[in-house]
Amino acid sequence: MEDKQAFVSILMTAYNREKYIALAIESVLTSTYENFELIIVDDCSKDKTVEIAKSYAQKDSRVKIYINEKNLGDYPNRNKAASYANGKYLKYVDSDDIMYPHCLEVMTACMEKFPEAAFGLSSVADIDKPYPYSISPHEIFLESFNGYGHFLRAPGSSIIKKEIFDKIGGFSGIRQVGDFEFWMRISLHHSMVKMPVDLYWSRLHSDQESKVNSEKEKQKLRLELVKKIFAEEKVPLNEEEKRKIIESFNKKVIGRIVKKISSLF
Repeated sequence: MEDKQAFVSILMTAYNREKYIALAIESVLTSTYENFELIIVDDCSKDKTVEIAKSYAQKDSRVKIYINEKNLGDYPNRNKAASYANGKYLKYVDSDDIMYPHCLEVMTACMEKFPEAAFGLSSVADIDKPYPYSISPHEIFLESFNGYGHFLRAPGSSIIKKEIFDKIGGFSGIRQVGDFEFWMRISLHHSMVKMPVDLYWSRLHSDQESKVNSEKEKQKLRLELVKKIFAEEKVPLNEEEKRKIIESFNKKVIGRIVKKISSLF
């Protein structure tokens, strides 16, 4: 296809994903929204991941392949992929997942409707109000710890303004809870668009990074992170709201939210 300035930069990081990456790439290329670039950054794979990715790049100029000189790991490689992006928006699609054909069209339309928002999430269904709509930092924090679990979502369920991603420095690289931390940091000062849930499919398999630690261990890491951010940042919550959130961890509320979200995919 003819080259033009991409409106959305789709970011796909990969490491030994020869079994899955073809389907992931094809899900992007069959998108009903076509003004995108697909940036694939391989993290020193030892299988045929790069070979498969290059076969698609030869057929579609929107597909761009980058190969790291050394293995960076999950979150640093996500940041690396974002550094190559030219679009207004960043859209992560993991190399073992699938983006539905209508995903980009829906997400970009939702974001353009709310220009004040920094990011959007394909969220848990809301029985009180139809999507899309924008919520404030205060609402994001309250909802995240009271049933919606926004901070527990993977990057694939989101679309992010590149300008804001760059401004806050991307992912910090904290293993296992890097997503959780990123959503908290971006939500400190920016609103979010809530979008329909059926836009993206996340594959579950034993080789995933998320399988390294148990949910109990990750829960402990999240609690430590929440306490740290509450102590260091100007969080859009009052002291009573903070206290209740900390208490919710002890009652395993977040664990129930994880189970609820997992059941959607």
